[in-house]
Amino acid sequence: MSANLRVVSSSSRRVSPALQLASLDALLPELTAHFAERAAAADRDALFPFDNLAELQTHGLIAAVVPRSAGGGAASLATARRIVASVARGEPSTALVLTMSYLVHRGLARSESRWPAHLRDAVWRSAVDDGALANSLRVEPELGSPARGGLPATVARRVGEGEGEIWRLSGHKLYTTGIPGLRWLLVYARTDEPEQRVGVFLVPRDAPGIRVVESWDHLGLRASGSHEVIFDNVALPLDHAVDVRAPAEWAVGPEPDQVAWMVALLGALYDGVARAARDWLVDFLVHRVPGSLGAPLSSLQRVQQAVGEIDALLWANAALLDGLVRATDADAPPSAVESGLVKHNLTSNAIRAVELALQLSGNHGLSRHNPLERHYRNVLCSRIHTPQNDSILTAAGKAAFEAFSAGGTTR
Repeated sequence: MSANLRVVSSSSRRVSPALQLASLDALLPELTAHFAERAAAADRDALFPFDNLAELQTHGLIAAVVPRSAGGGAASLATARRIVASVARGEPSTALVLTMSYLVHRGLARSESRWPAHLRDAVWRSAVDDGALANSLRVEPELGSPARGGLPATVARRVGEGEGEIWRLSGHKLYTTGIPGLRWLLVYARTDEPEQRVGVFLVPRDAPGIRVVESWDHLGLRASGSHEVIFDNVALPLDHAVDVRAPAEWAVGPEPDQVAWMVALLGALYDGVARAARDWLVDFLVHRVPGSLGAPLSSLQRVQQAVGEIDALLWANAALLDGLVRATDADAPPSAVESGLVKHNLTSNAIRAVELALQLSGNHGLSRHNPLERHYRNVLCSRIHTPQNDSILTAAGKAAFEAFSAGGTTR
């Protein structure tokens, strides 16, 4: 069975995304519980979460961000954040795969999108009808992340003449989250034209010449299927160069709205992991009654203080996310520098919260019989997403000095 048919069987009943978004209050806790039941096995055996994604599609949530004109739910960032956070509290690899599709769907709806309308609509409609997933493929063995500059080694060559003219794409991508279930690959590549261009090529997953190297064996998010992908002379129609520009046009970086959506959804994901850890800890402390104490650990003042510190970190995360989401949904997203600082604080707080939970639970928290060690491994992955901490802090420092030189302030 092909990957894109395994996400949702033909007999699955799909609820309209617009209809389902109205009943999230009842639905999301159920999904969190279902996914949590499967999370330990998915982590242990690195099992891609086909069942979880099928359940999301049954409720119309794969296409939640797709515009209503294409049959989707037209979810705001506030709603998308709620969905991702709830999924992540149950099983974060599922949440990461979902997040990447949401970011693609949202990107296609931006006014500056250069995609041909029929290809944009094909990605949207397939998400609505089939739960088709999409992700961007950018990282390479030599290049690393293109966010740090440089041109990709993946190359598209224009071959043939007239009506037979096509692109031939070849290259090697790393960390392709969701590849066992993706339908659409947005491949970052350069052309071999005399005046070289670089950008996004839309590649259907079932195109001949694509090979997956199942190399993903990670500390955390083990079920995300983030394997390597090799493209060997893959044939693409000319219009599948969906957003290809001169390299200098990419130097300005992503739009503030794009950065805000990425930070909010990834931040909600890892905050959700930390909240799952916090909930397990509170339950453990209430029910753990050492013989030497004769009372629950939760009765100790130092334990209460430590849990209070965890809640203070998570309260700060909620406030940061609320502010970011509110501004972005009001079409006033913060600058990329400010969104980066939000990410830095969100991820630092989430990691610290789970570290405190481990300190309180001792050997119990580190045991594979309990989920806390898994939550810790998963939350550590928050650091690797673009922008990374060094880039965030360098950008903020540069902005501070530039503002000083201009006689102003960044705050």
